[in-house]
Amino acid sequence: MKWLALTLLIFTASEAAAAPVTPSFTTGTVTAYTESTTTVNETIKQIDYQVGDQYSVSGTNINIPGNPTPETNYSVAVQGAPFQFTESYFGPGLTRETFIERTTVIESTTETMSVFSQ
Repeated sequence: MKWLALTLLIFTASEAAAAPVTPSFTTGTVTAYTESTTTVNETIKQIDYQVGDQYSVSGTNINIPGNPTPETNYSVAVQGAPFQFTESYFGPGLTRETFIERTTVIESTTETMSVFSQ
């Protein structure tokens, strides 16, 4: 019985009619405004190591042999004349540490406007 009532309802239903929709405006605008703030905190830690030896010698008015070592004896070339001498030795280990902490604040503003008409 229920099946018969459902079948009759489906076949006897009238079709739906829709009324046309007419907008009641002629022009318009939509404006959107957005503000955002982003904070970026950075920590940079750089540690440099050296695994070998580094030895350097430089100067003026100094007798420097072809392959100097830390045990080399140096002498002034012209006695009594001015001279300059620099000797540097760096062994294996930590050579430099760099620590940087910085904060960057980024502020952004966006404003958009859409204009439409009929």
